[in-house]
Amino acid sequence: MELQVKNANGATSSPVAVAEEIFARPFNETLVHQVVVAYLAGARAGTRAQKNRAQVRGGGAKPWRQKGTGRARAGSIRSPLWRGGGVTFAARPQDHSQKVNRKMYRAAMRAIFSELARQERLLVVDTLDPPEIKTKHMIAQLKSFGLADQRRVLLVAEDIGLNLYLSSRNLPGVAVIDVAGLDPVSLVGSDTVVMTVGAVQRVGEWLA
Repeated sequence: MELQVKNANGATSSPVAVAEEIFARPFNETLVHQVVVAYLAGARAGTRAQKNRAQVRGGGAKPWRQKGTGRARAGSIRSPLWRGGGVTFAARPQDHSQKVNRKMYRAAMRAIFSELARQERLLVVDTLDPPEIKTKHMIAQLKSFGLADQRRVLLVAEDIGLNLYLSSRNLPGVAVIDVAGLDPVSLVGSDTVVMTVGAVQRVGEWLA
């Protein structure tokens, strides 16, 4: 199959040939959901920790005798009922990561790219590098692509040039990433994914 390519002025250029098993395969919602959840779970730090009554300092002595004071029975001033006491169900550090093997991950990425192409949310362009480091050049380029009103745009280049990075970093809702840094969450969460021809070819080699 072929994908249409636009040049820097927004005009249609020569199409690029891509593999159907990467950009035209059926969408597997269950697999994509599992991979996205696993990716987000792997980003969790899992460092939350609290002290239970055994870990709080102090509380070794019984505060008052068992009977005869008219007060409630108490065995420690570090009880969870007391101010400064331990937490009843104290949180412990834990690992939230989920196992996703390479075959599942690549299949999910193929399904995501196919769905982006099917929904016309994938735009292939000749190049993304502006002639100089000017944010206004990047704004004009996005307007020529018809993306001026898009809230979330992901720019994917084979290699991120200095002009591209510095010209787009101040644009709200615009993210720049190279092929090596692609992830399912960034692709799914973008309204439009703009890829250079070199990035499309690199993705084809990666997911082949």
